[in-house]
Amino acid sequence: MKIVVAGASGVIGQALIPLLVKAGHEVIGFTRHSNHASELRSMGVEPAIVDVFDREGVFAAIRQAKPAIVMHQLTSLKDRNFADNARIRKEATRHLVEASLDAGVRKMIVQSISWVYSPGEGPATENIPLDLEAPQPRQATVESVYAMENAAAEMPEHVILRYGLFYGAGTWYAPDGFMAEQVRQRQLPATEGVTSFVHVDDAAEAAAQALYWPTGSYNIVDHEPAAGTEWLPVYAEAIGAPLPITERRSGRGERGALNAKALQQGWNPRYGSWREGFRLALGNT
Repeated sequence: MKIVVAGASGVIGQALIPLLVKAGHEVIGFTRHSNHASELRSMGVEPAIVDVFDREGVFAAIRQAKPAIVMHQLTSLKDRNFADNARIRKEATRHLVEASLDAGVRKMIVQSISWVYSPGEGPATENIPLDLEAPQPRQATVESVYAMENAAAEMPEHVILRYGLFYGAGTWYAPDGFMAEQVRQRQLPATEGVTSFVHVDDAAEAAAQALYWPTGSYNIVDHEPAAGTEWLPVYAEAIGAPLPITERRSGRGERGALNAKALQQGWNPRYGSWREGFRLALGNT
């Protein structure tokens, strides 16, 4: 199968591409940076330098690639550029969808997030609405996700992967990542807000399997949503950081998510819990 991976040089793209190549797919990797081209070629991918904000450029690239499926793994989070990331969700997704429809592509797989559900009791399932009435700055994130998911839903087939917080190589929660440094400096308090995690390799495996999943939204998270008072001390120990400060509070919508729908499709994360994932994947074993 011929597949376009938009965001091929990102954290998920780098973990996903070897799975697609190993499975025998022909992969075209869209990247904004020409310096990633040689690396993509070495992975068995045909690189395409594409500015996803250039509508005509995206149309031309999709038309030339003629893929069966487009995988939207675009983000701008490495440098914590939240404004650019929101623009990607709104504008770049719109370009990818319209270009895909123009080229006769039937299916799109989209990277979304699992912490934008409306507040409520217990972890969220996929039928819970997004938190569109949230105050700023959360509202800006929710609205960008809503716009992205609605655009993708215009495709004849679409799979929305609502990922938990990533940990593993190249992520904010890697031992050399942004959040790890925050924890080492005791700037991230352990609160009662509930989070769902997923290891980046498990997230990539879900994306590869989603090629064959039916249209819909899926929470891609591990089996154990947990309050910060529970997971953050374990994370701190895993990266050799001091114990965090505890604060008895939680933020809006910090409820975690449930993964039963993805499990029904056959996905089964290698790291079923952040407990073993932090210990085995982040340093101290």
